[in-house]
Amino acid sequence: MEEPERGFVLAVLGQGVDPDDELGELEELARTAGVDPVARLVQHRSQPDTRTYVGKGKLEELKESYKATRSEVLLVDDELSPSQQRVLENQLESRVVDRTQLILDIFAQHAVTAEGKLQVELAQLEYNLPRMRGMWQHLERLGGGVGTRGPGESQLETDRRLARRRVSLLKQRLKELGAQRDIRRKERRRTQIPTVALAGYTNVGKSTLLNALTDAGVSVRNRLFETLDPTTRGFEHEGRRYLVTDTVGFVRRLPHQLVEGFAATLEETLVADLILHVVDGSAAADRLVEQIASVDGVLHDIGADDLLRELVVNKVDLVDAETRRRLANRYPDALQVSAATGEGLDALRARIAERFAERFEPVRLLLPYAEGGKLNELYALGAPIEERQDTDEGVLVVARLPRREIVRFASYVVNGG
Repeated sequence: MEEPERGFVLAVLGQGVDPDDELGELEELARTAGVDPVARLVQHRSQPDTRTYVGKGKLEELKESYKATRSEVLLVDDELSPSQQRVLENQLESRVVDRTQLILDIFAQHAVTAEGKLQVELAQLEYNLPRMRGMWQHLERLGGGVGTRGPGESQLETDRRLARRRVSLLKQRLKELGAQRDIRRKERRRTQIPTVALAGYTNVGKSTLLNALTDAGVSVRNRLFETLDPTTRGFEHEGRRYLVTDTVGFVRRLPHQLVEGFAATLEETLVADLILHVVDGSAAADRLVEQIASVDGVLHDIGADDLLRELVVNKVDLVDAETRRRLANRYPDALQVSAATGEGLDALRARIAERFAERFEPVRLLLPYAEGGKLNELYALGAPIEERQDTDEGVLVVARLPRREIVRFASYVVNGG
């Protein structure tokens, strides 16, 4: 097995901010990317230095510590400007990776579908475009004048032009894939099958929950951002079918390139009839509050405030009875479940069904045998069939129909149904 790279973590934090709380997530991101965080350096100041990120004195301390720990890459818990990144690279004579670049790298490792890979490439290109100048610094250092014009500048401009062209092609391709997704969504809506989106912080067990509810077989390895591409599977409860979509996990300060680039997953959240906000019940209380706020913030940013939402506390098999009581007191309306053991899943399915029950009206229909297509239409809607009886006149059916679809069967309603 390949040895992980040795990473050095650097951060500028406000006064009073606990480095352990703030940097724990970055270090976990590093491990997911295959980097072992061997050391860290923190400077407490109101804001980073615009040129060097850390102050002059701290920069000297960084150079000494970086060399002493034999680190191979500097990981910065912020999005650096191109100039800040170049200065740090020159000072350390080493690679510098900021928070956004690190997350993009993880996404590149985990993208599986063609669309996911296109989204990663687009986000990386848009991130790298303003940083391309650094690739040709060695030519620019020669200065202007005779003998220096052409190669560096023309190559840089060529690369930029090629990158912009590639960005346009990727956006067009993703637009086409988005149109195909819209067709599939419209088909799902035509059949009136209720759709549920799983949203939540990364690594809270959404994929495990999807597998437990639907036997989806999605990868559930214990890594951040293990699931990037939206996966939709179905389950049945009391004769009614429901579709569940797993979505990408969120983190604090999710880079805007990813919020924009991963429209596929976020759109699945927006078009869902119900969002299950899954949280990790085994997380520390303050971390749980912070993670819920982070997810709520992203859902607000993408315009999902008005959608029905249920809080689901997962991983309760990992906590004791006292913690469960505290969770119940803090989140009285939330269901406590364990996707790993199956505890609470029947109650969750019932809660989902309850949320959609009011959308359906019970109707009594008599469908003539000569119009067998109507019975097929009824089944295609996924409507719960509560009774079915073959009579001389036709098939007598008692079903719960979506209100908007009742008009299609109005001429077959009998006995004031």
